[in-house]
Amino acid sequence: MTERAGAPSKRAGRHRSGAKRRAPGPRGAAARLQEGALADQLALKDRALDVAAEGVTIVDARLADRPLIYVNEGFERLTGYSAAETLGRNCRFLQGPGSDPGAVAEIRAAVDEKRECVVEILNYRRDGTPFWNRLSITPVRNELGEVTHFIGIQSDVTARREAENRLQRAKEALEHDLRLAVRVQQALLPPAELRLPGLRIASTFHPCADLAGDAVGVVTFGHGPVGFYLLDVSGHGVGAALLSFTLNHTLSPSAEGSLLVEDAGHGAAVVPPSRVAERLNRQFPMDRTRQYFTFVYGVFDLSQGWIDYVLAGHPAPILLPRAGPPAPLPGRGLPIGKIENATFEDETVILQQGDRLYFYTDGVVEALDASEQEFGSLRLMAEVDRLRDRPLREGIDHVANLVQGWSGDHLRDDVSLLEVERID
Repeated sequence: MTERAGAPSKRAGRHRSGAKRRAPGPRGAAARLQEGALADQLALKDRALDVAAEGVTIVDARLADRPLIYVNEGFERLTGYSAAETLGRNCRFLQGPGSDPGAVAEIRAAVDEKRECVVEILNYRRDGTPFWNRLSITPVRNELGEVTHFIGIQSDVTARREAENRLQRAKEALEHDLRLAVRVQQALLPPAELRLPGLRIASTFHPCADLAGDAVGVVTFGHGPVGFYLLDVSGHGVGAALLSFTLNHTLSPSAEGSLLVEDAGHGAAVVPPSRVAERLNRQFPMDRTRQYFTFVYGVFDLSQGWIDYVLAGHPAPILLPRAGPPAPLPGRGLPIGKIENATFEDETVILQQGDRLYFYTDGVVEALDASEQEFGSLRLMAEVDRLRDRPLREGIDHVANLVQGWSGDHLRDDVSLLEVERID
């Protein structure tokens, strides 16, 4: 009885012994594979953090002064500090005399308020050389929502900041040069109001940008005649202004080789307006300048009481008789520089005492309001008629202000006007 009773015990033992030697089941192997995979992933993440190009740091938010508990190799390369020199210290050791107090305060506030922040701050490497650090700080929370750590990502953005500084310095230098150019351009303008023998002249000039492609000129010749012109260079900005400067110089009678006067054998003579336009067309072809310009030029002869003028693609001047409605003057021609060997024709208008003549650029009539409607030549003539009894300067300034108001003070083109009145 005893042996039989003990026999089952031996089998049970053999059974248990056999269970130990049996190969693991599928579920146990899968669990161990999953555990291995997780360990591999964690190791891969550790290696990735270590070799990342950016600096990566971890701060323990629960310890006093929030010390560094981890820095990667990227941080060591970026700062020159080894992990042994940095762990246990607060990261402020990277700050120095050039660090912006505002950026420092933003970092401190973000940490105290346990929120994210991104700043660019001037930091210092171990050897003392400065670098611009784009620092991103992100809080890490536990399952209770408490911030336990902060992760910092440091990127060296020195090259970009230096490039931005160079661009800013170049921009400031360019703006300085532009201010000088604006003063030069304004110095070339005639006085706002002139009184000459037989004429009263007023002009106004409103560029749509700092530099304008329009030019306004009044030329007094030594022996009596008076010339005046408006021109409008295609385009805007520096290119248009440079050509405008050149043309202003070219159209000065005192310039060497001036286009406005010639030797007539018995002394200097005024070149007819049409020939001036032809000379300009030869001297400034579009295939060389890449620009063209419209041009109106008139010469007043006091002894005859008339004005010879030429139109080259320019809006027709408006004649306002002392008694009678305003009307545009006849004449037409191609813009200067458009076509080689273009020809131009002189026109003549007689000015009686009290008659007025308005010259303007297309920025006046083509000014657009909010609904894209043009100011228009009819509206301009109506205003000219309405202002016939106003003083010359007051009237022309009023027209310019109307145009600016029409465009909501956002001119898309330069606005230039010149008004001539025949006086006794």
